[in-house]
Amino acid sequence: MAEHRQSRRRRYITWGVAGAAVLAGAGIAAQTSMAATTWPAQKTYTGRAFDTCTAPSLAAMKAWKTDGYYGGAAVYVGGKNRGCAQPNLTASWVKSVNTVGWKLIPLYVGAQPPCQTGSSPEKITATTATSLGATDAADAVAKASALGMKVGSPIYLDMEAYDITNKACNDAVLAYVRSFTKTLRAKTYRAGYYGFTSSSAKAIATATNKTDLPGNLWYALWDKKDTTTTDWPWGATQYTDHSRGHQFLVNSKETRGGYTITVDRDTWDAPVAIVG
Repeated sequence: MAEHRQSRRRRYITWGVAGAAVLAGAGIAAQTSMAATTWPAQKTYTGRAFDTCTAPSLAAMKAWKTDGYYGGAAVYVGGKNRGCAQPNLTASWVKSVNTVGWKLIPLYVGAQPPCQTGSSPEKITATTATSLGATDAADAVAKASALGMKVGSPIYLDMEAYDITNKACNDAVLAYVRSFTKTLRAKTYRAGYYGFTSSSAKAIATATNKTDLPGNLWYALWDKKDTTTTDWPWGATQYTDHSRGHQFLVNSKETRGGYTITVDRDTWDAPVAIVG
C-alpha cells in the first residue's frame, strides 16, 4: 500500500517516523470466543497478493488473474481517510472477481494517530478513542457487508506510521484499535491490522496487554522478500496459524494481460473475505 489510504507524498513522510501479538494458534480462538454466535469457518489464502489505490476494472482483474502471478487483491472498503475514489468497487464487482478466482482482502482506513505527521480527515484523540473505534468498526462492517463480504470475513484496519515512543499517542491508538477489534468481533467479523514494522505494527506486536488486539497482522517491511516467515521481526509463536501478511515491495508498475497497474506486492498467509 504505497500510501493508497491517504496520499503517496504523505505516506513517505509518515513512514519515516521513528521506529496484536498472540500465542501460537490463539489468534482465531481469541476472536471466536468474543462472539456468542457460531463463527463461520475462515477462508484463508496463501500466496501472492497486491494492493493498489483504486480497485481496477473488472476487465483488468480478469486479465491479471489469467496471468497467474497474483491470487489475492486488497480493496479499500471504506474509512474517512481512504485516499482514492472507488468507482469499480461494487457488490457486482466483488461477486465477479470472486467468481474468476480472486481472494479479496478488505482494508478499512480508519482514524489516524493524534501525533501523526500531517493532517487527516479523522484523527484519534484520548477522549474519543474508544467511541470512535466502535463507530468506525460498525461502519467498516456495514461497508464490507454492502459489498457482499459476509460474516466471518476479516477487515484489516489500516494504521499509518507514528511515534510509538509518544506514550499518550500510543495509548490512544491502542484504545482505538481495541475498541475497533472488539466491535468487529461482536458483529462476527474477524479483526486484522495493517501497519509498519518500525512503528504502527510494532505497537501491536509488542504490546504488553494483548486484550482485544487483532488476530491477524499485515506488516509493511519493504525488504523485497517474498515471505511471511524469514523476515518476521517478532516472536516465532506470534501470529501463527495463517495470520500473517507481508507488504514487501511498493510502487511496482506492472503490465499483465495488456493492463498496466502500479501496485504494492504482498505475500499472504491469512484470512480473506468470504464472498458468494
